[in-house]
Amino acid sequence: MPDMRFAPPNPLRIADRAAGLNATSVRSYNERLLLSLLLQNDGITRLEIGESTGLSAQTVSVLVRSLEQEGLVMKGKVQKGRVGPPTTPVVLNPEGAYSVGISIGSKRAHIVLIDFVGAVRFHATLPNPEPNSKSNHPEFLETIQRALEVLPPGTQDRLAGIGLALPESRSGLTAGKSDPKHRYAALQEEIEKEIGQAVFVQNDITAAAAGESMFGSAKPHADYLYFYLGHELHSRLVLNHQIYNSNSPLSFDIGLGALERLAGGKGLPTEPLWDRADLLLTWENDLIASMRSSITALAQFVEVRTVILSSYIPEDVCQALCAKLGTVLPGVTVIAGKLSPSPKAVGAAGLPFSSRFMVE
Repeated sequence: MPDMRFAPPNPLRIADRAAGLNATSVRSYNERLLLSLLLQNDGITRLEIGESTGLSAQTVSVLVRSLEQEGLVMKGKVQKGRVGPPTTPVVLNPEGAYSVGISIGSKRAHIVLIDFVGAVRFHATLPNPEPNSKSNHPEFLETIQRALEVLPPGTQDRLAGIGLALPESRSGLTAGKSDPKHRYAALQEEIEKEIGQAVFVQNDITAAAAGESMFGSAKPHADYLYFYLGHELHSRLVLNHQIYNSNSPLSFDIGLGALERLAGGKGLPTEPLWDRADLLLTWENDLIASMRSSITALAQFVEVRTVILSSYIPEDVCQALCAKLGTVLPGVTVIAGKLSPSPKAVGAAGLPFSSRFMVE
């Protein structure tokens, strides 16, 4: 069995019926093997495909030719300057498949449409969906339809599905409201009924970690500790490309919610906060201390050499946090995530790709 790269965990629930890409939704193992490599590499030669999978050169050629005809892969730029003659890598065709990703956060929902290489083609932010007498949220469903209208002409049948990233049910966003599991199940069923697409569901932090591995800064790394900085600070451990504690409720109340409370206690507006250096310093020190403590505790069992910090905060703020954390963790490389504008939504959009195209 070849050493395959990171494959995100299966969604908690996979829709019963397939829609769009019907002809390719059930692929052979070898096709999934090849697409898994391409989803985790920016380009790979046929020789490298054979070396990674153990498939013969003839089998690789047949697979590549078949996937090219289906429009899922294409030839990349010729690579020169290497030993031997120039080589042409195989790469994913950005227009080979599309996916919609939805994340439900503490205050709002994000909806994105991405192409096969993770580029965001559409993004919208809405209040979290609430039920009414006829629908969970009409504007919510209309926004998904608007995202689908962005699909290039003739590619509507290349939609792999819709990914839905949901928060822990214990979150404060559910206080005083109807049972979140029931509401989210109703939302999923309504999307499938009204939009007519398969919906793939996963915990939001796990989805964000999987998306960072498939499309972002974690792509080259097999082992790392993933932090997501949102309303709270969450973590996931990734070993040999596999996410652990995938549905763990573990989190730290030192995220952006704590920063907002700190501002409120000083009589300051909660937005924007990034130009308040005095306020940020106190919060950053507490945040760094929490992450360092978590890494130190984990180091008793697992050697942590790489940390990925992902968030929707401004890029320069995230980079500064990474640099600061790196100074108190000798020997640990701290890297800022690069999924934007919503890591959770982009990660959710990757769920249909992993379910339809990657090896389990």
